[in-house]
Amino acid sequence: MAAVSDMKAVLKDMLEKRGVMGQLKASVRAEVFEALDDRSEPRPTLSHENLLINELIREYLEFNKYKYTASVLTAETGLSDIPLDRQFLLRELNVVDDSNSRSVPLLYGILSHLLQGHEKGQNPKAVHRK
Repeated sequence: MAAVSDMKAVLKDMLEKRGVMGQLKASVRAEVFEALDDRSEPRPTLSHENLLINELIREYLEFNKYKYTASVLTAETGLSDIPLDRQFLLRELNVVDDSNSRSVPLLYGILSHLLQGHEKGQNPKAVHRK
């Protein structure tokens, strides 16, 4: 029996090291959520602010390859499968994209700006605007 338990331990360790175990767990969670989701119950209408927040979170999740978490977010919130255009988000949030921020999710740029303002003693609630 020790050989079977040893083999299980080695297999589990190998899957964890390759990052597969986390993907499997996330995939199972997403499938369970999908199976339990009552589609007959209408979703509440998203406010404009919630839509923008959800899109910022989705962009962050997809950038970091949290695809199963992003799929659960999309399903649970009723977001379209097609993300909002980044330029649209920039205009709606009144944020300027520069060469450094174009390659990362908008949340990174917003957070970076807020942290820099806080370090300089500025109002940490101020966001870089056009």
